[in-house]
Amino acid sequence: MTAAAPFCTIVPPYVLDHLAEAGHEPAVHSLALDAAHRAARLSPPPPVASAPGLNRVVYDAGHGQRLPGRTVRREGAGASSDSSVNHAYDGLGATFALYADVFGRHSIDDRNLRLDASVHYGRDYDNAFWNGHQMVFGDGDDVVFGDFTACIDIIGHELAHGVTQFTAGLDYQDQPGALNESVSDVFGSLVKQYALRQAAADADWLIGAGLLAPGVQGVALRSMKAPGTAYDDPRLGKDPQPAHLRDYVNTSRDNGGVHINSGIPNHAFYLLATALGGSAWERAGRIWYDALTGRAVPADAGFADFARATVAAAAARYPDDRSVADTVTASWAQVGVSPG
Repeated sequence: MTAAAPFCTIVPPYVLDHLAEAGHEPAVHSLALDAAHRAARLSPPPPVASAPGLNRVVYDAGHGQRLPGRTVRREGAGASSDSSVNHAYDGLGATFALYADVFGRHSIDDRNLRLDASVHYGRDYDNAFWNGHQMVFGDGDDVVFGDFTACIDIIGHELAHGVTQFTAGLDYQDQPGALNESVSDVFGSLVKQYALRQAAADADWLIGAGLLAPGVQGVALRSMKAPGTAYDDPRLGKDPQPAHLRDYVNTSRDNGGVHINSGIPNHAFYLLATALGGSAWERAGRIWYDALTGRAVPADAGFADFARATVAAAAARYPDDRSVADTVTASWAQVGVSPG
């Protein structure tokens, strides 16, 4: 890809803003680092050539800011004494497995891209991000956030930004940006569910469960099952995500509310997956993947555009069972989006 890829973080800017306003120094520092990365917006380097199959490299940034850092584990090497290294390595593998096993995709670019990740980035860095060609993890501050490598769905979420980058290329602004974030939540959750072999009815549908430190009043960063309920904490504020289009948040912050308004398509996917039953990756995930990787979703797609693409994908994949496409339409309707 020649265009600059968006800088995508798992913790929304508005969460760190709230912490910074309360004087939480790690959040102040993390916001400054994130702003510098966003300002750079450099085109990613060419993908690293790799032989077919899973190929991972984990680096240790040594609490510095120079990437990627020192190589600490390569594909096939034994476990490290560093749990962050092992969590990152395993999460990269779990993400690769979902795409390969379920969708027949050869790494996130479908051309055997090597999966690179750096751990221990910065000091008390309260975020994890995809920068267009690799994953980067902070250790958290152990006051509000723990180690970002510990949540497999966070790893799946950030790598899904890479899948979107190499497919639909959804603009990282307003509704297309909210779709970009939602797609990452969808596939991040599917990575976790596939690794645990959970049925849709048994999944927690949380993004970042276990990330919040003890004492924080919340369960995760986001809830696909019940957007707006993931946390309500004096330090973090209250989860602002809407679950319905009537509550869409019009804002100039966070690229037009990409992390906030992602709750609407997130909830549509949850409704579809649980209505179809079974494993979410089998039918609901397949429909979302077909829509994302087909040619029906332009970079500036809004919610209705994406909804139409998913209905069409369902009809194309399940031509002998019209109820599947009808269920997709009904799921979008429940969040106020009409495919038209």
